[in-house]
Amino acid sequence: MHQKEALERCITTTNAKGFGEPYRGKVRDVYKLNEKTIGIVVSDRISAFDYIMKQAIPFKGQILNQLSAFSFGVVEDILPSHIIDVPHPNVTIAKKCTPIPIEIVIRGYLTGHAWRVYSSGRRNLCGVRLPDGMKENQPFPEPILTPATKATAGHDEDISEEEILDRGIVDPELWNIIRKKAFELFNRGTSVAQKQGLILVDTKYEMGLYGDELTLIDEVHTSDSSRYFYSQGFEQRLKEGQPQRQLSKEFLREWLMERNFRGLEGQILPDLTDSFRWSIYQRYSELYQTLTGTKFNPHIIEDIDKDLEAIFTEYY
Repeated sequence: MHQKEALERCITTTNAKGFGEPYRGKVRDVYKLNEKTIGIVVSDRISAFDYIMKQAIPFKGQILNQLSAFSFGVVEDILPSHIIDVPHPNVTIAKKCTPIPIEIVIRGYLTGHAWRVYSSGRRNLCGVRLPDGMKENQPFPEPILTPATKATAGHDEDISEEEILDRGIVDPELWNIIRKKAFELFNRGTSVAQKQGLILVDTKYEMGLYGDELTLIDEVHTSDSSRYFYSQGFEQRLKEGQPQRQLSKEFLREWLMERNFRGLEGQILPDLTDSFRWSIYQRYSELYQTLTGTKFNPHIIEDIDKDLEAIFTEYY
């Protein structure tokens, strides 16, 4: 497909007739198929600073959906995932879980949001005391857990583990299992990345309960939920105070900040240029190929809604 055509044919919204109005998240449209099953459509929408950009990214949904399927498979011995089937490049059929309303963020390095907090002079992030004298992108002595509340609208907010327990958001016994599993998942993700010449810098996990079973949901170790640096040259760049070569959405946040947008009130969301949108696709494709060791082959989707109606009928 020609670049221009790909840019024009992004999947930004879906409407599978006969299956009700989906829950529309920042990236995913989620349809309830029956009491135990949902249909998740990964769109080409992209968000930053909790805002959905006005323009979408070609094939981003396919890359995320397939990279998640790959990564869920790599960690299924640590925690079962919600995946039942991946019958379409943009679609996952999944178990209907009760989400735990906390984003479980593990950080191995002082970068992104953590660096912005640190460089403002604060030394406490989500109840975790950060060492003095650290440089941007420096590894922490040990990975840290910095949870956030999962907002249905607006901004997610940092929260400490103590607050989670004090406010009764999660049962203490369950929280202990969640934090243990989160660090195990991060260690596995780190190991997988390392073999491919990458560093898993930080990541976000979402979990839910399927009956009484703790289950990994949403996505795992993708470029939307994780930040990766290239291993090659990392130490030299750190030593010289140079920006790291990375595969993540941070470059989108930086692009927006250069245009005076941080998601704050009164700021105007800029348009993404076509050339920048294509460069984002190329980065997503590169991460897919680097992590999986296989080439990403985009699929041309003629009519996503018709595809969904045919797929969902099997599970309704």
